Amino acid sequence: MPRLLVLHGPNLNRLGTREPQQYGRTSLADIEQRLHAVCEAAGVELATGQSNHEGQLVDWIHEAADTGVGFIVINPAALTHTSIALRDALLAAELPFIEVHLSNVHAREGFRQRSYLADAAAGVITGLGADGYEFAVRAAIRRMGGQA
Repeated sequence: MPRLLVLHGPNLNRLGTREPQQYGRTSLADIEQRLHAVCEAAGVELATGQSNHEGQLVDWIHEAADTGVGFIVINPAALTHTSIALRDALLAAELPFIEVHLSNVHAREGFRQRSYLADAAAGVITGLGADGYEFAVRAAIRRMGGQA
C-alpha cells in the first residue's frame, strides 16, 4: 500500500481560530479528516503530523525516508521563509514533496514571498485555503501511481 505523509508546521494547530480572515475557519482536524477520506478511497496509507518545533518536523522527514513513505505534502508555515534545516532534511530524504500554503503568500508581506523549499518541490499550492491540501494529496496519490 502506498504511504503518504502530510506535515503541518508551526501555529497550524490553531487553524479555525487563528486569523480566520487570513486562514479561514476550517480546523486542522477538519482538514485531516478530509485527507484521510481521500486516501482511504484511493487505498493509500496516510500519516500526519503537526509540530511547532522545527526539529520534530525534521525528525519526521528522516523517519519518512527510512519507513517507505512515497511522498510528502508539507505546509511548513513560517519555517518556509527561515528554515534551511527543513530544506536540507527534505533534500536528504530524497522523497518528492508538495509545498502547501493556505494563504496566498505572494500577496502578503515581502518576507513571506521567499521559500527555501519551493525550488526543490514537485509543486507548490498557495492561496486556495484548505482545498490546497486536498489538491496536493490527490496530486501526490496520482504521482505515486494511484487513482485520486
